[in-house]
Order: sequence, then C-alpha cells, then structure tokens
Amino acid sequence: MSTLSLNQRALLLSVVMLIVGLLIWELSIPAQKAVGELTEYERLTGGGAQKAGVPPPSQVLAKAWEELSNPFYDAGPNDKGIGIQIGYSIYRVLSGYLMAALVAIPFGFLIGMSPVAYKALNPFIQVLRPISPLAWMPLALFIIQDSEVSAIFVIFICSIWPMLINTAFGVAGVRKDWVNVARTHELGPLKTAFTVILPAAAPTIVTGMRISIGIAWLVIVAAEMLVGGTGIGYYVWNEWNNLDLTSVIFSILMIGIVGMMLDAAFATLQRAVAYAE
Repeated sequence: MSTLSLNQRALLLSVVMLIVGLLIWELSIPAQKAVGELTEYERLTGGGAQKAGVPPPSQVLAKAWEELSNPFYDAGPNDKGIGIQIGYSIYRVLSGYLMAALVAIPFGFLIGMSPVAYKALNPFIQVLRPISPLAWMPLALFIIQDSEVSAIFVIFICSIWPMLINTAFGVAGVRKDWVNVARTHELGPLKTAFTVILPAAAPTIVTGMRISIGIAWLVIVAAEMLVGGTGIGYYVWNEWNNLDLTSVIFSILMIGIVGMMLDAAFATLQRAVAYAE
C-alpha cells in the first residue's frame, strides 16, 4: 500500500467503498415473495400485484445495461431513450448558459472596472440573485407562452448571477500596479482589458462559470418536471408516475454522472487559465 501514489490509494479506497456500499444495499433489500394462487376477487382488485419498493442495485445495473445498450431509440412522445432525454436537457442547459455568459461576462467586466457602477448596481444584483430560478417559471410561461423557451430562460436567469458577480469581483481585484504599467506603455483601454485585466481575472471568471453550470444542471431537472415533454427531468417524473423506481434510481445516477462530467470539463478549463504572477 505504501508504494502506491496518493491518487492510486484514493482510487482504491473509492472502489472499496463503492463495493461495500452496493453489497450493503443489495443485502438490505428483502426479496419479493412470489405471488401464489389468487382468488377471482383478488385478480379483479389487483390484490396479487407486487408492491412497489426500493430495488436492489442488481436490478438498477440490469436497467442501466438495458437503457445504455440502445440509448437513442425513439418509440413515440413518451418513450425515448435515455441518450435522447439527456441530449434535450444538455441542449437547454447550454443554450441558456451561453446566453447568460454572453451577457454576464462583458457586463461584469464593465462593472468591475467602474467602482461607481459596482456600488450602484450591487443592490439590484443582491435582490435578484437569491430568487429561486423556478419562481421565474410561471412568469416566463405566461409571457413567453412556450415551455421550451421558458425552460431555457430559467437556465439563463440562474446562470447569469455567479458569472456576473465573479467576473466583476475578478476584474475589480486586478492589481492596480499592472493597470498603471499598461497606461505607462500607452496601451489603449481595449488592449489593456484583453492583455492585462482578462488574463489576471480569468481564474475567477472561470470559477463563476463552473458554479453556474452546476446550478444550471440542477435547475433544468426541476424545470423539466414542471414543463414536461422531453428531458431527463421529465424522464424521472414520468417513471415515478409509472411507479418504476428502478428507472428513477437509474436516471438519478445518470444525472449525477452528467453533472460530474460538466464540472470536470470546467475544472480542466480552470487549471488551463491558472494565472502566475
């Protein structure tokens, strides 16, 4: 064990914890009793139907194999593969997220460079920022009258604040000495912004972007439960209505895996823009 690196030991411990957790889960689920001979009354009233219960991990893994072996099938409005459902969700998340980035980063940049604008707009930001994104959904549905666009708008409104605040904070925190040196070299405002301020503020900006993508992925699941139609949130809610807890747990795991992948992508970007003074 002592010859293993820190990452190898952490990976080994994670695998052991996963195996132990799955074994405990598997053994803690009582086996379903077989349905015996039913009377005519029991057959009419559904008395012999098995009650819904938490499935063991073996059933969840079997469901995962079934779904992932053909993730892009389309058998109608209410029967689409998990790949298609996740694709719809990622499309909505990225659409709202990119629009938020196009607004938040330039606007945050300007706020960060102007202490007066920062102080003037801060009360408005602090009032709007804590509002739950889903609280905007009824208003969006009423005004936009399109569930697809309303879901994208909710992603936009929840993604904009972390990026805006972090961008403004990162730009405002750039050392004044560097800006003064740029002025000494007679660099224009635009060139100073791109060659001096942006590289120094980039780690803080990307941190805001990383926070925003995590919030956006959380919110889209809840938004799709409300608007329905397609998406991983709708998939979860539809399977719950069918009392298929195996599919519910499988979809929860897929939500976590996709969220982890999105966060890992921004973690890589964060390391790439690390700024050394």
